[in-house]
Amino acid sequence: MTPGLMTAELFWLTLTVILTGFLWVPYTLNRIMVRGLVGSMANPSRNDKPHAEWATRLMFAHDNAVENLIVFAPLILILSELDYSTKWTVYAAAVYFWARVAHLIVYTLGLPVFRTLAFTIGFFAQVVLALAIFKIV
Repeated sequence: MTPGLMTAELFWLTLTVILTGFLWVPYTLNRIMVRGLVGSMANPSRNDKPHAEWATRLMFAHDNAVENLIVFAPLILILSELDYSTKWTVYAAAVYFWARVAHLIVYTLGLPVFRTLAFTIGFFAQVVLALAIFKIV
């Protein structure tokens, strides 16, 4: 890796982190619309007005994105530390990012079969990255 330049895998990790970091914004805006600004900042209560269904699904998609980032990021960082990059690791990192985009869209829209498909594609992208650490791909 050339000093000052990031690898393609680190680029996709960066986009994934940014995406994950901003997923809270739409459902928080929905919370403000439903509960008002003060109500949205209050402690959670059983009597809270519920989010719109899409916002609740987006919250779950965000949780899932965070949970999977905990696996994806170290894989990319390990590969970077090993200075190991192949066309397969680049493809896997890009596929993972786009699978996460698809996952959040179809989850928010309430399309369970497509949600599972997007999640599975992202999982297999992580498998490719894990295998690459051991130079199997």
